[in-house]
Amino acid sequence: MGNKGKYYITTAIAYASGKPHIGNTYEIILADAIARWKRAEGYDVFFQTGTDEHGQKIEEKAKDAGMEPQAFVDQTAAEIRRIWDLMNTSYDKFIRTTDDYHEKQIQKIFKKMYKNDDIYKGVYEGWYCTPCESFLTDSQLVDGKCPDCGRPVTRAQEEAYFFRMSKYQDRLMKHIEEHPEFIQPVSRKNEMVNNFLKPGLTDLCVSRTSFKWGIPVDFDDKHVVYVWLDALSNYITGIGYDADGHSTEQYAKNWPADLHLIGKDIIRFHTIYWPIFLMALGEPLPKQVFGHPWLLQSGGKMSKSKGNVLYADDLAELFSVDAVRYFCLHEMPFENDGVISYDLMVERWNSELANTMGNLVNRTIAMSNKYFGGQVKNTGVHDEAGIDEDLTRTVSGCAAAVAEKMDALRVADAMTEIFNLFKRCNKYIDETEPWKLAKDEASLPRLQTVLYNLLDGILTGASLLAPFMPETAERILAQICAEAVPFDALGRAGNYPAENRVTADPEILFARLKTEEVMERVDAQRKAAGLPTFAELEAMEAEEAAKEEAAEKGDAPAEKPVLTHKDVCTYDDFAKCEFRVGEILACEEVKKSKKLLCSQIDLGDKTVQILSGLRPQYTPEMMVGKKVMVIENLAPRKMAGLESQGMILCAEMPDGTLSLMVPEKSETPGGSEIG
Repeated sequence: MGNKGKYYITTAIAYASGKPHIGNTYEIILADAIARWKRAEGYDVFFQTGTDEHGQKIEEKAKDAGMEPQAFVDQTAAEIRRIWDLMNTSYDKFIRTTDDYHEKQIQKIFKKMYKNDDIYKGVYEGWYCTPCESFLTDSQLVDGKCPDCGRPVTRAQEEAYFFRMSKYQDRLMKHIEEHPEFIQPVSRKNEMVNNFLKPGLTDLCVSRTSFKWGIPVDFDDKHVVYVWLDALSNYITGIGYDADGHSTEQYAKNWPADLHLIGKDIIRFHTIYWPIFLMALGEPLPKQVFGHPWLLQSGGKMSKSKGNVLYADDLAELFSVDAVRYFCLHEMPFENDGVISYDLMVERWNSELANTMGNLVNRTIAMSNKYFGGQVKNTGVHDEAGIDEDLTRTVSGCAAAVAEKMDALRVADAMTEIFNLFKRCNKYIDETEPWKLAKDEASLPRLQTVLYNLLDGILTGASLLAPFMPETAERILAQICAEAVPFDALGRAGNYPAENRVTADPEILFARLKTEEVMERVDAQRKAAGLPTFAELEAMEAEEAAKEEAAEKGDAPAEKPVLTHKDVCTYDDFAKCEFRVGEILACEEVKKSKKLLCSQIDLGDKTVQILSGLRPQYTPEMMVGKKVMVIENLAPRKMAGLESQGMILCAEMPDGTLSLMVPEKSETPGGSEIG
């Protein structure tokens, strides 16, 4: 197939705040399948991914980990890249926003926008979501929280530089109207137009002074560049853009991007902020931004605090890399969120991978060896009922059907077409009954044609499968002793080599699994990671649900609980304790413990680290921002390898649960509630 021209595809760069879960990893697998497909079609593909490494959240996480930010992102970026490589993704470029060339270009871009009066200096006062690194207006909040992640927001006031978004609003609206393919799916486009563009854009804060971990504004170094202006620009800096007008040949060749593949939660940044930034720079807009849905665990978002996070490396250890790729690609709807669970993975493994595909390959090769010593020959002896013709029509039409789905980015549907071909081959076996043909020597030429047709269908299916499950496709091709068919030849049947020989020792591609055995291995993984087993997790969730249901009904215990009491203490004992109001600045789970949370608490004149056994009742997100009562002068002690420098006061309920004691009046950290 001849060269069809360039194709530049990107993922959103992964935020370097921790190990990516399978929902994050889905995007790189999806992008890889598209990139491999485009290469096979004859495009000159450039596939870029990478890591977003600046911002307040990174600074805070590095501090919590006791590390410098650069060392922290070096560690997390390496882990992200390890996962991407493990999943066999064929990216051409892995950019890091701490790369020197990128940082220099961001400074140039900021200065160019400032000189062109697209950026001006002012004071920001409004809402800020630290996890999303996004500024929000009152109207954008949902129940007082971030509309993207649902977490609490904080009020921010600081000197800042602003970008004149409204200057480009009409131009962007016109572009969207004239290019209906620009934002996909259509539901995402409607959301952006109706919720953001039509109500009118406010100027965007594009610098921060309240933290330091960012790219400095080189003409005003107390400011760092807003993380989204920094991160979004990777799509052009990574291929050689230069704000001074000296961009590389690679940039001239590849820009504009053909596809930005991103999660639906960051569609606003990519379809409003990013195109407007490009307009200000005088650069073309990307051809398409696709906001894919989420891959959810058991009907809900994955959460470390819930203990239900699934990681790609753990799943690959249980099922294999290609099985994880299959599930991520095949089980995700075009617009709606998909659900992943161990039960569903086992079901798909057995029904589709082991039975529909694996069994087809294995028994076809086995019959070729049993009846003809592995020698394959097409004798041209066809049936009179049109069975061969129907199979041939499916084989020759499969590539076009897959291509049509891939052109619309309906990757799950494209894979369904391939597995429909495998299912048609299985049906062909039932229709022709090779074992009966083998009993009559006069029918052997017909049997040879039947087996040839099956191998030809398998060859086509494996060739089309390569972008989605590359290792499996190679294993199939090795067993049928054939090379992948070039894509421009897949529109016809009869590509399997004449007078060929299959392998004498076929392997089982996917042996059937038992759910209970898989779950035993899952629980072993979880125990090794210090997590509760799934049975324990379900029991905890059921107990919590029962408590919530009882609370909603207003149920009360039939009798007063029996309380235990400690020995009487003197006032002098009590007076030794120094009670202070503290504000929780940051909080995270302690990896070595199922119960402990590690909080950084502002006490007014200092910040202390306190470990508390609150994990069964509180998530880190619930703790951040709370005012709590603290005993400040408690002797430090080591817990789970970390030092705790005080105690958060709680009330212990009769059922053993804990409830934070919060101050009634004090608003300033350091205040004393008890004299």
